[in-house]
Amino acid sequence: MSDYAPRLAAKYKSEVVAKLNEDFQYANPMMVPRMQKIVLNVSMKDAIQNVKLLETAANELATITGQKAVIRRARRSIANFKLREGMPIGTSVTLRRAHMWEFMDRLISLTMPRMRDFRGVSRKAFDGRGNYSLGLREQIVFPEIDYDKVDRIHGMNITFVTTAKTDAEALALLKHLGMPFKTN
Repeated sequence: MSDYAPRLAAKYKSEVVAKLNEDFQYANPMMVPRMQKIVLNVSMKDAIQNVKLLETAANELATITGQKAVIRRARRSIANFKLREGMPIGTSVTLRRAHMWEFMDRLISLTMPRMRDFRGVSRKAFDGRGNYSLGLREQIVFPEIDYDKVDRIHGMNITFVTTAKTDAEALALLKHLGMPFKTN
């Protein structure tokens, strides 16, 4: 095992924990919120007719994250969408530990500045339990994706799961980690 620690993980331990403790006066150091995992999810309604689209989306997710994507299947049938239980409809990747910190660092420092007309991410996308969800319209904003090899542009959802109990704690955690929130 090497002594390598991702840059953002080192920043969390050295700076963010102290700032959060200062902001919220936690009685116990284990109460300080931390990142638990990041989940990337791509779902495609066109995958019902063409499963190849889902395979290319899974390969692109694997390229972006460095981890193999899992194909997600429908849990129940919905006649109006011509969807049967068990049909592949999406793909997802769950990142933890070093992969999570590396992805978050690349997302904040490389990907978000490349977005067209980017003014920050919304502060309203918290779920009430300290988790933050972010939607991207195009997968081509990631530097790992070769624009010439993309068959179809699709979006993705990125969920940051934290141990924070409230949205205010999660907002402070993500802000101290460098997430560019919109200023009101």
